[in-house]
Amino acid sequence: MSDQETTHFGYRQVPVSEKAGRVRQVFDSVAGRYDLMNDLMSLGIHRLWKRQAVALAGVRRGQRVLDLAAGTGDLCERFSEIVGPQGRVVMSDINAAMLEQGRERLVDKGRVGNLSYCLADAERLPFASEHFDCVTIGFGLRNVTHKEQALEEMQRVLRPGGRAVILEFSHPTTRVLGRAYDLYSFSVLPALGRLVANDPESYRYLAESIRMHPDQETLKGMMEEAGLERCDYFNLSGGIVAIHRGYRL
Repeated sequence: MSDQETTHFGYRQVPVSEKAGRVRQVFDSVAGRYDLMNDLMSLGIHRLWKRQAVALAGVRRGQRVLDLAAGTGDLCERFSEIVGPQGRVVMSDINAAMLEQGRERLVDKGRVGNLSYCLADAERLPFASEHFDCVTIGFGLRNVTHKEQALEEMQRVLRPGGRAVILEFSHPTTRVLGRAYDLYSFSVLPALGRLVANDPESYRYLAESIRMHPDQETLKGMMEEAGLERCDYFNLSGGIVAIHRGYRL
């Protein structure tokens, strides 16, 4: 794809070459208040969504896990506990500010022995093929410019029998819930962003990026096209969030 072609950044069309930088600016802006805003925006329910994603990942002691778009490390913290000292968890993010926030948070919690940190683009992973038992991405796929490439990379670095788990905002399963969610997303979220983070525009983008993300069946099809098998998904909170899972067989 040439630099003259465009892609969506929220509801706007921007040159493909600019999207990653614009997304980086958003997360540079919100990094310091990211955890607080997550609690406020979801009323704390994001912790239950992440717990369910960890359960569906089926990670076991001694395994290797790669968490993409890891943010402040909620998933990595739990995976680190599960895999134990013989396992390895790689916390990866394309955004240096978010990765640093996550590293500091986990170091403060004493999570140092089996954790590594990697500044990496999900579309071009710097890891050998068939290296990880599980690859996860939580609330990050919607920000990737070429989602198909990221899914192919997730499949490539998985060992045979490995699982890819995608936790992401999705599409409500009823019209009534969808309308209420729209009202909340485009009224409450920017207002919270203004009051707490002094940045309503970043949270308006986040709401728009959710609406532009593929629905549940479309994303499942994209995973299958990327070579993942036995793909399925689980709707949470009426489809506001979905967990997709696929395997490399």
